[in-house]
Amino acid sequence: MNEKRSLSKFGFFSMTASLFITVYEYPTFANSGKSLIFFLLLCGLFWFLPVALCSAELATVKGYQEGGIFSWVGKNLGVKFGFAAIFFQWFQITVGFVTMIYFIIGTLSDVFNWPALNSNLWIKFAAVLIVFWVLTLLQFNGTQVTEKIAKYGFSIGIIVPVLVMFGLVVKYLIAGNPVSTNFSSSSFLPNKTHIGALVSFVLAYMGVEASAPHITELEEPKKNYPMIMLVLVVVGMVLSTIGGSVVSIVLKGNISSNSGVVDAFKVLLPHNNLLVMMLGILISFGVMAQVSSWIVSPTEGLQFVATEGLLPPTFEKKNKAGVPVPLLILQGILVSIWAAVLTFGSGSSGGNIAFQTAISLTVVIYLCAYLLFFISYFVLIYKKKNLQRDYQVPGGIVCKTILAGCGFLMSVSAIITAFIRPSGMSVSDGKIYLWTLAISLLITLDIPFLIYSFYGKKHQKVEGDNHENDEGRV
Repeated sequence: MNEKRSLSKFGFFSMTASLFITVYEYPTFANSGKSLIFFLLLCGLFWFLPVALCSAELATVKGYQEGGIFSWVGKNLGVKFGFAAIFFQWFQITVGFVTMIYFIIGTLSDVFNWPALNSNLWIKFAAVLIVFWVLTLLQFNGTQVTEKIAKYGFSIGIIVPVLVMFGLVVKYLIAGNPVSTNFSSSSFLPNKTHIGALVSFVLAYMGVEASAPHITELEEPKKNYPMIMLVLVVVGMVLSTIGGSVVSIVLKGNISSNSGVVDAFKVLLPHNNLLVMMLGILISFGVMAQVSSWIVSPTEGLQFVATEGLLPPTFEKKNKAGVPVPLLILQGILVSIWAAVLTFGSGSSGGNIAFQTAISLTVVIYLCAYLLFFISYFVLIYKKKNLQRDYQVPGGIVCKTILAGCGFLMSVSAIITAFIRPSGMSVSDGKIYLWTLAISLLITLDIPFLIYSFYGKKHQKVEGDNHENDEGRV
């Protein structure tokens, strides 16, 4: 086993951090003004912390290390639910890739003063395909390549820009510049009209568990994985709070979701276009690192699922570098289809019903995986207390229940808020949006169970839905 472990602590930390810590959501946060601090603290303490700590315990249970969320859920709730969890985790990011690359395109279009890159639909579509497929092909060389991209992308594409933003806004305020009404006129506690933003802030922390399939490659995973999870909670909350607050403080009026971060740098550096361009490029590289990490992490979990017989044998295959190439190709085809649908279906505005439905769908689908995750954790702590594990959430059964309960309730609340009509959308469009979202969700929820019923159940190599990990008992 040791020869497989090729990820350093910082490499694993960077890969995991780049899965969820990003600058592309700062403009969305900024629209909430001071309430962004409330939402980030709320979701950080009552959702992100439960996910991180429960993941740390589940990941160190003997026999649960391989397969990530598939094993965590499957060994406690049954194989079909484990398959549904890993499917939801993977499916949501196939849409998420497009939105992340949209941010990259919007940023580069702004810093290079090339409007057509973001406004011409054919150029935009081609740019999405080029960025995604180049990053996909780079992953064919193995986890070490992904680790390097994540290290440099997180360090110079996220940490550096956020620290620069913080230093510049301090200088900006000391110089007596006014604070935007977006920030100054808002309150710390959100009002009823802002409650729909909850789902966006939960999205800010999603994905911390997606690196779990790489645990066996981490140095001393039993010791280091829980420690890394705790550090990620603090770093994620701090960086998101700083980034979102800076954008809200310096920008007035409507904040562009694509160019909001670069617009903030333009205000903070009014006479230094070269530095703004450099920071824009660094930010784009940081988001590319996030795309790279997401390309490989969920597919590793799906490859493990294939080895259990739940997917056709083709998807078991790996190349010499240990990369599940058939799954990456399938993923790339699906992302290319989404890119066409979203680009040409949403038009240059990027804000119509089709686009907003797709974004909301990614969130609620992923939250369904988290509901299964927390239910599985309850089964672990109540019905499988004797399973051997190397990390325990502190505080005993009472604290574990409260912690997981908070995460579960926050997930349910976020799903509910996703079905609130977005502000700025007309009532008639809102009805179409809500019906489309509801029907799309129901259809998507059925897919993994249909795959399991018609293929996986007949070919699975494990013992069925009541399979338990008896080897892990003390």
